[in-house]
Amino acid sequence: MTAKRSLPIGIQTFSKIREGDFYYVDKTGLALRLIAEGSHYFLSRPRRFGKSLFLDTLAELFEGNAALFQGLAAEQRWDWSRRFPVIRLSFAGGVLRNRSELDEKIAELLAENEARLGVRGEQRSLSGRFHGLIAAAHAQHGERVVVLVDEYDKPILDNITDPDTARAMRDGLRNLYSVIKGQDAHIRFAFLTGVSKFSKVSLFSGLNNLKDITVDARYSAICGYTEADLDEVFAPELEGLDREQVRAWYNGYNWLGEAVYNPFDVLLLLDGRQFRPWWFETGTPTFLVDVLTERGFYTPRLAHLRADEALLSAFDVDHLATEALLWQTGYLTFTGSRQIGARWEYSLGYPNLEVEAALNDALLKRLTEQPGQASELTSRLYDVLLAADLDGFRQHIISLFHAIPHQWHDGNQLARYEGYYASVFYSHLAALGLDLACEDASSHGRLDLRLRFNGRLWLFEFKVVELAPEGAALQQIKDRGYAEKYRAEGLPMHLIGIELSREQRTLMGFEVETVMP
Repeated sequence: MTAKRSLPIGIQTFSKIREGDFYYVDKTGLALRLIAEGSHYFLSRPRRFGKSLFLDTLAELFEGNAALFQGLAAEQRWDWSRRFPVIRLSFAGGVLRNRSELDEKIAELLAENEARLGVRGEQRSLSGRFHGLIAAAHAQHGERVVVLVDEYDKPILDNITDPDTARAMRDGLRNLYSVIKGQDAHIRFAFLTGVSKFSKVSLFSGLNNLKDITVDARYSAICGYTEADLDEVFAPELEGLDREQVRAWYNGYNWLGEAVYNPFDVLLLLDGRQFRPWWFETGTPTFLVDVLTERGFYTPRLAHLRADEALLSAFDVDHLATEALLWQTGYLTFTGSRQIGARWEYSLGYPNLEVEAALNDALLKRLTEQPGQASELTSRLYDVLLAADLDGFRQHIISLFHAIPHQWHDGNQLARYEGYYASVFYSHLAALGLDLACEDASSHGRLDLRLRFNGRLWLFEFKVVELAPEGAALQQIKDRGYAEKYRAEGLPMHLIGIELSREQRTLMGFEVETVMP
């Protein structure tokens, strides 16, 4: 077995990893392919996916630091005799609160590059200074320039809840990035990365020569760890861990190619030896949760959304499409695609158990406005399901809806949309991280919810009624033969019809029929 090494937790510097005794997943082959096939690229990936490390790898490659690449794919395939001047702009550090702070930050970044490359900026405007830096670096070093921009969008995203400030940041960054196209004659290679994929009209109107490789099967694994990476590179660390559980919890991010693991999750798992929402806990998406709840988003839809390419690209300060927001931040990922006439349609779903459970836990707490009680109820739900206590389950659902404050019913529009209570119930179950399928399709139709747990199947159907229970929910499960799909599993099945009152906003009907194998 390969000898154990140190886990590169939080390390985004290529030289530190290569000079120290750290595990490293070789991405240099993909870097060479990019360089061979084009010159100006854009890549969007969620936070903590290794974008900064990949940019740093590109920088070391172009600067010709051959010693760092021994034993890697690039070692024998790169001309180490040529060294290119590299301009690096990173907005990863700190929070910029207004346009003046952004301009000050840009000036600092330009000054750092001028000093490192041995050139002086004579121009007074920031765009002029950037323009001059590129031309002067080319002249000084005799090779065209490499421009690498990390977290290109962070100044906008940090202010996304304040549209006026976000627009000011967008305009300042557009002023900077537009220089890259104008200086094309002096640029050998340009690579911009960030979390979001702002529309070209809003941010890159002056930089339309970027090749967007965000959704490209060839580069789906450009950031993140593949199954092979995990098994080969981290083999010494996997002993004692359930490989299927590792896959269920952390794999599944996909950009129409090979699926990958979030590196941050993998490293924290291998270090702490515990299955926890490591990635989710580092940045609870308060803004995203607020958007979903304020828009009355039907949370069961999260498991299987459909969107076209235009919708996923419709991301700007003035128009944040829910689907684009969920996908670009990494809370949903591609589960498939198809061409419909002249357009492409994508199916989206949770990448893995971590995201499904943690996001729904956050949504449940926001939907009920009772964070402490929501956690207690989720724990109690697990015990009720474990015991297969059907009467206890009915009482639990009543308790769940009674836990929602009366003023929440009366004064909040959120509790008035029809799917609200189904959303609460779904997120309550999904927060447990169990084997749950929403709108599970069969030849007879779509069952609202299927839960497989502890050797039993639970089939749920919801109905909204006016004033009194009608028995239609359970009857639909029976009439449409939803249980037939699962008979071959030979497990006890609980068919559960739940009816919710449109007026009283509480449980009105709860019918159960148990089918034994």
